[in-house]
Amino acid sequence: MAESRGKAIDQMKLWKEGRVSKQPDVLTTGAGVPIGDKLNEQTAGPRGPLLVQDVVFTDEMAHFDRERIPERVVHAKGGGAFGYFEVTHDISRYCKASVFEHVGKRTPVAVRFSTVAGENGSADTVRDPRGFAVKFYTDEGNWDLTGNNTPIFFIRDALLFPSFIHSQKRNPQTHLKDPDMVWDFWSLRPECLHQVTFLFSDRGLPDGFRHMNGYGSHTFKLVNAEGQPVYCKFHFKTDQGIKNMKVEDADKMAASNPDYAIADLYDNIANNNFPSWSFHIQVMTFEQAEQYQFNPFDLTKVWSHKEYPLIPVGRMVLNRNPVNYFAEVEQLAFDPSNMPPGIEPSPDKMLQGRLFSYPDTHRHRLGANYLQLPVNCPFRARVANYQRDGPMCMYDNQGGAPNYYPNSFSAPETQPRCVESKFKVSTDVGRYNSADEDNVTQVRSFYTEVLNEEERQRLCQNMAGALKGAQPFIQKRWVQHLMSVHSDYGNRVQSLLSKFNAEGKKDNKVHVYTRSGASAIAAASKM
Repeated sequence: MAESRGKAIDQMKLWKEGRVSKQPDVLTTGAGVPIGDKLNEQTAGPRGPLLVQDVVFTDEMAHFDRERIPERVVHAKGGGAFGYFEVTHDISRYCKASVFEHVGKRTPVAVRFSTVAGENGSADTVRDPRGFAVKFYTDEGNWDLTGNNTPIFFIRDALLFPSFIHSQKRNPQTHLKDPDMVWDFWSLRPECLHQVTFLFSDRGLPDGFRHMNGYGSHTFKLVNAEGQPVYCKFHFKTDQGIKNMKVEDADKMAASNPDYAIADLYDNIANNNFPSWSFHIQVMTFEQAEQYQFNPFDLTKVWSHKEYPLIPVGRMVLNRNPVNYFAEVEQLAFDPSNMPPGIEPSPDKMLQGRLFSYPDTHRHRLGANYLQLPVNCPFRARVANYQRDGPMCMYDNQGGAPNYYPNSFSAPETQPRCVESKFKVSTDVGRYNSADEDNVTQVRSFYTEVLNEEERQRLCQNMAGALKGAQPFIQKRWVQHLMSVHSDYGNRVQSLLSKFNAEGKKDNKVHVYTRSGASAIAAASKM
């Protein structure tokens, strides 16, 4: 039995064996004062009350009361690791960012994988998109590529994001997950069709974090040394191969080992089986974007790989586990607005919303100086600016350097070469309704051309199994959307729903029992 234990399970044993000194360290308070007794409170007599002067107790308890920081509203459950990104192909014709400077260049990275809707204690094998966030510690500042394991998302307008997440969370009165909330929102916003179809396919249950792809998802802009811009999408292709879980296996794992994905990542890295991903880009010129059949900035759609083939760039390898989960994973903060020169945002509405939302969230969770935390600080670049003070300022606060700009005292100066590229905007300001921008064509292609017959069967079975919990009128509305994608899609799900609903009526009996020893009375009750 001992031979089958993983490195994650044996972490404490391995930590002890790896210590240089075999003698325990001196136990201290937070202030470094040695402690003489850590097992007994200081009291007035063996049965007396606790003394206020018991600093050993108050130091410990006061810190314990403040151990938790706010949980992430989304992506709360996750695991992380560290490694490097290495350039294997030259893309200087597209991008001047120093991270891609030359073939062979390596850049340290931190990666966090996560589920989306579940809380911190939830299972990581549930049907849910997976977060796939990468922090590149470049020599021109941090670049945070904050994506998912799918190339698309549920919505295309950031204003809908809070309501979308609320619908995936708990009912405000019952505090239960509510299928009416989930499917009501999805059925009222048919742009969700593409991602929901992905979600209920086999891809919705990846086998851990190592066997899934990652995507920047959004459209970005690359700028080369001559100032010529192109639009692009980023892709991480797993070198371990795609591997998904069966529904029954995922359900069993959620009950028996809710931290399966975190342990799998940890154990493989600890055993020197380092996971890796090949990094690619797709490129679209501004002229091609103008002529493209779909809105190229629509997060609910993909770019055709035939028209815009993948261009190899490099390889990412994860070869170090976190030294401490809280310090290096829970406090790890990604911000899509962290983009070094050569990488810029596109007009993608969802990306534009995240440029504000993510750093705002981190300032709430971690404080105004969250970028000074070791795991977040751009340690390969020197931070020099006019930001000062705030809670938990950890370093010298930039000493006596001027804290205003402009100034006459040789303080940090702007770099004209880093000015963002110019782009034209000539349109009317308004609130444009994007709800009906062809929500079905790419879903139809995925259903009929990408999935095989067995995969279509499982997709419909999975979807109907979840949809059956919603109100009949919501079921009807969703099936109508599926019919607009393909009649076979809608008919299959409707047939399964009819079967589930009929079985539900047959089994809908409540058994009421009297006191022990009395006969049981069965009463049928319609829900």
